[in-house]
This record gives sequence, C-alpha cells and structure tokens, in this order.
Amino acid sequence: MTVVVFGSINLDLVVEVAHLPAKGETVIGDRFFSFAGGKAANQAVAIAKLGVPVSVVGQVGDDIFGQTLINSLQSSGVNTDSITINPHTYSGVASIVVDRYGANTIACAGGANNLVREPEIKQFNNLLPQAKIVLLELGIPLATVLTAAREAKAHNCLLILDPAPVTSNLPEELYSLVDIITPNEIEASQLVGFTVDGVTTARQAASSLHQMGAKNVIVTLGSQGSLYSNQLESYWIKPIDVPVVDTVAAGDAFNGCLAAGLASGKKIEEALLWATVGGALAVTKNGAQSSLPNKESFQQLLNQQTLLG
Repeated sequence: MTVVVFGSINLDLVVEVAHLPAKGETVIGDRFFSFAGGKAANQAVAIAKLGVPVSVVGQVGDDIFGQTLINSLQSSGVNTDSITINPHTYSGVASIVVDRYGANTIACAGGANNLVREPEIKQFNNLLPQAKIVLLELGIPLATVLTAAREAKAHNCLLILDPAPVTSNLPEELYSLVDIITPNEIEASQLVGFTVDGVTTARQAASSLHQMGAKNVIVTLGSQGSLYSNQLESYWIKPIDVPVVDTVAAGDAFNGCLAAGLASGKKIEEALLWATVGGALAVTKNGAQSSLPNKESFQQLLNQQTLLG
C-alpha cells in the first residue's frame, strides 16, 4: 500500500442557499444533497481516483450512514479493511451550507470520529511497513494524531498534516514530526496568531511555522493560489482559473493529489501542480467525494498547465 490516510469519515448533509445565514437568520435553501465525506475519506478518494493505492484508517458507527460511507470508499477503489465499525455510537455527520458563489459554512457532529484511539492505531501500524506516505488531519482526537505521527516517522514515512479542523495549540512535537503542513488561510491565521490573507502574509506565516518546527509549509489561498516554503526558499503557486460551483472538499482534493503526486515519484514542484489541478477541479462540482477529479479530467487539465516554481 503506497499511501495511508488516517482521520475522519463523515456523511455530508448539504443545503444550497442564496446567501450564508447570519447569526439567528433562517435562510430557505434551493436544493439539498447528501454526500459521503470526511477529510480523511475525501483525501483517500482523491488519491484512489488518480490510480494510486491507498488505505483509509478511521471509525464509523454501526448505522446506515456508516455502511453508506464504507460503500462509497470501496466504489472509488479505497481499501477500507482498516475502518472500525463501532456498534455503540453514530457515524460522523457534517451539516454544510453553500451559497451561490461556492462559499460554505460547516458544522460537524464527530460521532465515531471522536472515539478513534488504540484499535485504530493498531490497524494503522499494520499498514505502515508497506506505506510510503501518510496523511493525517485533526478530525479525530489530537492524542491519536500525535501517536500516529510518531509511528509514521518511526517507519520512515513521509508525513503530511492537514491541520483541520484547526486548533491553535498544536504540540511542538507534532510540528517537528511532520514533513509537510498544509493550512489554508484561516487555519494558518489561527496557528500563527495573525491574519493571513494573501501571499505576503502567507510567507510570514510560513516563517513562523518554520520557527515552530515545521519543515515544509504549503499555505493554500483559494483564488490566490498557494505559497510553498521550506527553510531555504519560498515561492508562489499560481491558481488555475475555473468556474466555482462549490468549494467543499477543495482542500482535501489538494492534499490528496499532492500525496498522489509524491507517491508517484514526482518532485515537490510537480506534486504541487498536481495538487493545484486537483483543487481547481474539485470546486467545479457539487459535493465532497463526488466532486473529486477522475484520472481523465485530471490529466486533461494537467496537460494544459506548466510546471510551477
């Protein structure tokens, strides 16, 4: 198994509205959808759709949502043997509101994701001898993430951390274990304690994250592209202009395609191009896993781009 993704698995309940509701406001939606989602699940599907072998480790409840989520992963080619089905809780659910411009707000009930602990760590450890790259995110308990990071590094895996849902008090040890950290603007702002709203502030945030122990930093900036930084250099990655329908899972597509590129032997510059193409294609469709690009559409857009950096 080339890539292992460890984290949250959710069912997304999505309402399309004309504008996002203000505090206390009720907005009548235009359409409703339900999609298989969860950051780890989305990232695993993004990887599988590009033909890279991938396993996901996590937990769902013993309910209709849980079986739906596992079936969706399997239909995309993801190995689900390491997912625990917990009969004592419910599967994770995300309630998502999307406006006509593709902006969204998300509220999650973690359910089974909140109970990911020792059994899942054991499943994770069983996969590591065959793993080349590990993706982690913060939709499961932080203590579990930290343990998984230690285990991944003990097996010499390249470790990518998507620091979402963001928490500002990440342990210093986690920064030092991670090879690549990939916050968006909001997440970077909370991690470093100042507003990140463009390339200049992203570069400043990357510098702060390096001081915290991060080796390689990618700050995604939505329509402004992204900023890559290591301890020697930084450069801007230009965005790809596409019509925006729904930004749900764009970050997951970015991370998944980044991992897929690296797992396929690409250098960081070309893997960043893969990530940018994947993120761009994801915003052109509704939903989470349903919006992730297949190999054909991905390759078509990739062929139209030039190497970044």
